[in-house]
Amino acid sequence: MHNTRREFLRLAGSAAFIAAAAPHALARAPFAGAIQPSYRLKLGDLEVTALADGYLDVEQKLYTTADKAEMSKLLSNAFRDASAPIRTAVNAFVVNTGEKLILIDCGTIQGFGPTLAKLPERLEAQGFSPEQFDAVLLTHMHPDHVGAATNSDGAARFAKAELIIAETEWKFWSDDGNASRAPKDIQPFFKIATDAAKPYHKSLRLFGKDEEVMQGITSVALPGHTPGHTGFIIASGKESLLVWGDIVHSAALQFAHPEWAIAFDVDQTQAIATRKAIFDRAAAEKLLVAGMHIDFPGFGHVVQASPAYGFTPAFWRLDQ
Repeated sequence: MHNTRREFLRLAGSAAFIAAAAPHALARAPFAGAIQPSYRLKLGDLEVTALADGYLDVEQKLYTTADKAEMSKLLSNAFRDASAPIRTAVNAFVVNTGEKLILIDCGTIQGFGPTLAKLPERLEAQGFSPEQFDAVLLTHMHPDHVGAATNSDGAARFAKAELIIAETEWKFWSDDGNASRAPKDIQPFFKIATDAAKPYHKSLRLFGKDEEVMQGITSVALPGHTPGHTGFIIASGKESLLVWGDIVHSAALQFAHPEWAIAFDVDQTQAIATRKAIFDRAAAEKLLVAGMHIDFPGFGHVVQASPAYGFTPAFWRLDQ
């Protein structure tokens, strides 16, 4: 009995000492600090990797058709500062078929701010090197989607890849007349677009409306944001994913109010109609979707929430 009691007191004393010392030991552990965001999912026989190019803060006034009071309510309900610019993700996606490596959009051109243009380092962190890519597909040619197509010296970053763009999109941005008629603050976008494509002149490929651009990848015309704005349906076996580009710039606002346009839309009326139509299709077909401006990693499902819509982020699958 004495031995048992002494052993108990010894152990209790040791436990008390460990408990007292533990906070100090833990406090000496260094903070992890910033991490490289990563998310990868299996889609049939394919792998799709989401990459975070960074984020931009969009002024609320750029949602030109929005009601201010309703906007404030929706932002507050989404735990966002209703008085501040809306923090907006910029994403890109890598599709690995096992035979081909494909990049969908390539992030922001350098110089747009310290929170953007992270795509090259994010590719490296995920084990991808530019020379591995067979194709770069563009949803459209705004600066936050074509930026990393070139290196700082203007050479093709993805030197062995085709640059694949909707013909309508290419014709719009490469037309000097369109550039001259554009608002002054938008005119630089035309040069950025054509400069990004210039080193790919021998490997530039244009496609038409709703056609198979690569095996298992079909374009979906989604005009309005830009004239040739395009989504891509990626299919493998029974699974599919719609990468829809810039259909949504703020999930907190535009699922509830698809009729709210953003100033970046070239044709706001058409952009609104396109958004409603693709929401209907995605909800009806239960499509998994991915957006360039939906909070990272950007995957989820559209749900019908009459008279508007909702968005349910995809859950993490432990079997992947």
